[in-house]
Amino acid sequence: MAGVLIGLRRVYLIIYNWIVFFGWFQVFYFGVKTLKESGHEHVYDAVEKPLLFALTAAFLEILHSLVGLVRSPISATLPQISSRLYVTWGILWSFPEIRTHLLVSSLAISWSITEIIRYSFFGTKEAFGSAPSWLLWLRYSTFLLLYPTGITSEVGLIYNALPYMKESGKYAVRMPNKWNFSFGYYYAALVCLAIYVPGCPHLYRYMLGQRKKALSKSKKE
Repeated sequence: MAGVLIGLRRVYLIIYNWIVFFGWFQVFYFGVKTLKESGHEHVYDAVEKPLLFALTAAFLEILHSLVGLVRSPISATLPQISSRLYVTWGILWSFPEIRTHLLVSSLAISWSITEIIRYSFFGTKEAFGSAPSWLLWLRYSTFLLLYPTGITSEVGLIYNALPYMKESGKYAVRMPNKWNFSFGYYYAALVCLAIYVPGCPHLYRYMLGQRKKALSKSKKE
């Protein structure tokens, strides 16, 4: 029975990783193609569907971590996935005014390159038991550049959406109401920006530690 469950887990993770890989590949392809042919103002429209699909599917990684399907700790998985979901649905999808910003292009390209490498690495590893050394190196090295560009894009887009949040009052709950509760989406966004300050260096240090561990292990093998 245990062998059957292990086999099902492996098949599931292979399918999952390669499906999401394909979604991110579309984001990269359409993003670069549109950036080259039409300009950054049209990138969001070109990548919206695969971007929403790939990132919403990534929500499953939180569940994978919680139930022990993968080794990634929830402390690292949750902030990374939740922040991306927030930027994608809570910012870009919710406030069309910023979709033509140049940072959308840097965001889509940074995220897609990172995830194309990551999902192909895990998909290959699950399918064949290991991944090529060059793919392992890319998996644990490209974040050195792409994490800062991705985070800068995230923060920049949240910041640029603030005036539209304040003006529109979108998602705000004002008193009086039957719940005796108020909520300001604008102020929640300010809190999110504040969380980025300590959160990003912490996650970056964690990834540096993972890189050192993974590359050291590969040298010994």
